[in-house]
Amino acid sequence: MIKEEHEVTFMGGPQNSGPVMSTVVNVQADTAVPDHIVWSLFNTLFFNTCCLGFVAFAYSVKSRDRKMVGDVIGAQSYASTAKCLNIWAVILGILMTIGLIVLLVIVLPGVIHAVQQNPYGGGF
Repeated sequence: MIKEEHEVTFMGGPQNSGPVMSTVVNVQADTAVPDHIVWSLFNTLFFNTCCLGFVAFAYSVKSRDRKMVGDVIGAQSYASTAKCLNIWAVILGILMTIGLIVLLVIVLPGVIHAVQQNPYGGGF
């Protein structure tokens, strides 16, 4: 069996007695740029008309990435696009929901009534 020996040597303090310099880096992670990520996630789950909610979510993530890097202009650009897409997703989602309600309340009873009045049975 081979036995290894390790030697520890105390080096002492620094050789020069000059002042110790330090560098402070300020990272500003929370800027005033909203990324609309929660709104985009909501639209992705509930108002994803023509995939606008998903695209808005992608732009929100890009905005958050730009904000973390420190590119405020890029973050504002992506956030503005995400906001516009979110607005359109909500508008189209509400219009489609109202259209579906109108379809179910007005048109569907008329269709059911017409099928019931069919003298030929309407079956297969």
